[in-house]
Amino acid sequence: MNEQAIGIVGTGIYLPAARMTAADIAAATKGVWSETAVKEKLGIVEKTVPGKDDGTQEMAVKAALDALQKTAVDPLEIDLILCIGEEWKEYPLTTSGIYIQYRIGAHNAWAIDLQQRCCTTVAALKIAKDMMTADPELRTVLIAGGYRNGDFIDYEDPAVSFMYNLSAGAGALILRRGYPKNQVLGTHIITDGSMARDAGVKYGGTEYPITADNCDRAAKSLTIFNETHMKARLNDVSLPNWFYCIDKAFEKSGMKRRDLSFLCCLHFKRSMYEFMLKELRLDAQQSIYLEHYGHMGQIDQILLLHLAQQQRRLRDGDVVAMIAAGIGYAWGAGVIRWG
Repeated sequence: MNEQAIGIVGTGIYLPAARMTAADIAAATKGVWSETAVKEKLGIVEKTVPGKDDGTQEMAVKAALDALQKTAVDPLEIDLILCIGEEWKEYPLTTSGIYIQYRIGAHNAWAIDLQQRCCTTVAALKIAKDMMTADPELRTVLIAGGYRNGDFIDYEDPAVSFMYNLSAGAGALILRRGYPKNQVLGTHIITDGSMARDAGVKYGGTEYPITADNCDRAAKSLTIFNETHMKARLNDVSLPNWFYCIDKAFEKSGMKRRDLSFLCCLHFKRSMYEFMLKELRLDAQQSIYLEHYGHMGQIDQILLLHLAQQQRRLRDGDVVAMIAAGIGYAWGAGVIRWG
């Protein structure tokens, strides 16, 4: 057994019970989008939405507990918690990872929050592997977080139609050094700061504090600040950056793109998903389209691993790629040898 290998012991997931359907989304746009277009173009049949007690941190705790229960890992064995949860949470300026640590009883761990928008899980896998390789005291690491940024979406803002899919949920991964299965291999990430402020939540920061005059707008102010620049830049660099990350991640893993067996791909519009599968020479059984879940940001990749195991899509020796992109802008890909 390779004591330096880093393996995924298991996953945990939490999904809210409530759903928003394509018909609901179409109605929220006041007829600008039809139910058929939401399903066929945006690729949303339905998506998860948070209930009353589905805070970002609480959902993360539930996903972490699910992972612990499934793997029979003792929380006292956890050395480090990397929280991948979003900044939109129950209380601003609280540290989510430390809250998770307390709630699950991981009293021997220390915790830190990471953030790269929807690319955070891929980044966290790289950071966890690198830290575990460098520090012999880190043997077991929990990656966990929750997501509900869809709260900020104004469905009457056509500029954010590509974010109508934002949903809610939480995921967790447990990594262990010397674990002989599900090896975390190479990862590659690109960031482009020219789009750092092209999109975001307008109100609630130091530039535009929430006031009595803007509080109604603030609640739904995740928007595009510079739509022309963002679209033009993404058209030029997004796909090349993505495929470069995929190829570099495989290169770092000692493999080629043709070795890919299964794709964990974030949710985006249906035509883009079909194009991605075609370019990677994959069929419909070699990935899962999240049309019944929406886009849970960085939780998508964990949800896909969970669903792939549940649906028996993964076999021993399969090579899995996780790909992600996050507003800011970031692109990432990571490779896992399953089984």
